[in-house]
Amino acid sequence: MHTDVSSASSTPKVSFSIRLATPEDAPRLLEIYAPYVTDTAITFEYDIPSLEEFRSRIINTLSKYPYLVAESEGRILGYAYAGVFKARAAYNHCVETSIYVDMSEHKKGIGSALYAELEKRLLAQGILNSNACITWNEMEDEYLTHQSPEFHAKHGYVRVAHFHKCGYKFGRWYDMIWMEKLIGEHPTT
Repeated sequence: MHTDVSSASSTPKVSFSIRLATPEDAPRLLEIYAPYVTDTAITFEYDIPSLEEFRSRIINTLSKYPYLVAESEGRILGYAYAGVFKARAAYNHCVETSIYVDMSEHKKGIGSALYAELEKRLLAQGILNSNACITWNEMEDEYLTHQSPEFHAKHGYVRVAHFHKCGYKFGRWYDMIWMEKLIGEHPTT
């Protein structure tokens, strides 16, 4: 199922569609992800995963949750997916979300469209809480800006937890915040 989207931001308009990822998308998705590993503190991974590892991550995610890509004219611009929040049955209505957009494609509405479609699909699966684990530092630096928390706040997420100096990358300590969005009603039964 494809969802066609046109961005409505103030930057140049871009048309793209959103579809489920496939394992064959792994090379391009890894290409998008790699600079987040090597050049930012957004992910706490130190090393770029192998293509086989990344393909395996896609397959494992798709076995339970949506893994979406936004593409324009056959070129993937970004991706978003959900994963297990906690492995206990009581948490089955909660997920952790992740999103990565090609760094040259920021501020074009791609991330917003991916998250909107992801939430729609998660809600259809009975997911009610969407959680995002985000690297944080009071002062922006060359490896981390406040773009991710601002993006999530813009989309209805609220900060619910703050862990101090829990990630070490690029010779410095970073905090981690959790932001949460209730995407569905919580029935009593």
